[in-house]
Parts: sequence; structure tokens; C-alpha cells
Amino acid sequence: MTFPIQLPAWQVLIIEDDPLVQLGIEQALADLTQMKVVETVDDGYLAIEAALRYRPELILMDIGLPGIDGIEATRRIKEKLLETKVVMLTSHSSENEVLAAFSSGADAYCIKGGRIDGLLSAIAAVSQNGVYLDAKVAHIALQSFKQSAILDVERRSIDRTVSQDLSKREQEVLELLVEGLSNPEIAKKLFISTNTVKAHMRGLMNKLAANDRVQVAVKALRAGLA
Repeated sequence: MTFPIQLPAWQVLIIEDDPLVQLGIEQALADLTQMKVVETVDDGYLAIEAALRYRPELILMDIGLPGIDGIEATRRIKEKLLETKVVMLTSHSSENEVLAAFSSGADAYCIKGGRIDGLLSAIAAVSQNGVYLDAKVAHIALQSFKQSAILDVERRSIDRTVSQDLSKREQEVLELLVEGLSNPEIAKKLFISTNTVKAHMRGLMNKLAANDRVQVAVKALRAGLA
């Protein structure tokens, strides 16, 4: 098996308290990427110590950990290591946990038990300074981002001129996307073809520097565009 996108040869710190999951992640990264696992730890406090010691480019972080949980560990790590990318890899999928993870500074959110392609896609997204949401939690998170306090923080850091570049139709497509509608549903709502929706979606991806429709929605919400 090969992954279609070339991933960077990053140093990786794995924070996970299940030995079988630890082994599975390490094996997958060794087989499919050029990444080097510098250490695997199973405790929130040890995670912070290891992160500051190795200063890795990537951290794969579980939420349910001994000591302090992965969300608090991420917050403390991000305060010191702004450039380190954190991918939450967890079985937790509640709205509060997803929002808290992103508020703490996480760059991606993956649910355990899925195909390894999902984790690799998340790593690929964050390596391009993007964000990634597992499809199992994307709809919950996108709706909740509208009311989340993190929007006010993000709005100040994203170029507001993007909103001026969107056509009226792109804005309409964007707003329906954020509401959770699929491409066929958007087409029906706007009385246009699915191919036309796809064309507008490509335009939105280009203008928002996003790799997929989930990233479009997240970036738009964070920028206050929808």
C-alpha cells in the first residue's frame, strides 16, 4: 500500500496509553512514510516533557490519558511550541471534546478505528498548514464553530479581503456547505447543476487555500465568512 501524497520526513511524538494502538501507529508510519517516531509516551504530563525535549514537527495525541488529558496537554504544548502540529487521534467524538481540542490548538481531529488513510490525510493536511476533521465529527464541529469563541480569535488572523473575492454564487454555496448540505443538495437548493456546484467548490478551495470541502467550511467559519 502506498499513500498518494508525499509526506514530510518529520519527527513524530506519539501520545497513547494503549500498547496495541501504539504499535499499530508506529508500524503504519514506518511502512508508509519517512517519518521517525522519537518516542511514545502514555501520560499527559510525560507528553509535555517529551514535546519540550524533542520539539517534534508532529504530535499524535490521544485525549483520554493518565495525568492530564490530551486536550490540556495540547494547550500547554502549543503555548511553547507554536509550530508543532498536533493531530488528535482518539475514540472521543462529543461536540465539547472536538471544540475543546481545536480551542487548545489542535490542527486535526481523527477518530480511532478507521482506515489508516484517514490519519495520513490528516498529516498531509497539517503539513500544508491546513486543518482536518474526521467525517464522523465534521458535521457536529462545523455547526458548533458558529457559536464557538475561537472564531473571534481566528477572524483577526485571516485576511479579510478574501470575502471581497467571493462571487455572490460562491457565497451562497459556501453558506449552504457550512449548513452541512451535500453537493446535490446545494444544487437542488440553488437550482443549478451538481457540476456547477463542484466548479464553485473548486473556486472556494482555491481562494481559501483549502484541500477539501471540510477545510473550506472550517476556514470560512474561522474567518467569519459564513
